[in-house]
Amino acid sequence: MGRILLLVVAVIAAFFLLGALLSLVAGIVKWALIIGVVILAVTALSKIFRSGDAG
Repeated sequence: MGRILLLVVAVIAAFFLLGALLSLVAGIVKWALIIGVVILAVTALSKIFRSGDAG
């Protein structure tokens, strides 16, 4: 009986850790996408303004 309860506690703890890890990864991916979009927008705007000045 003790081993079963220990196994159940270990599985629950693993799910908690997995949830925290997935949350951390999702946060990192979210910020990477936001930074990528900002860099892409700045690059596009700088190309538009540069081509407008040359013409």
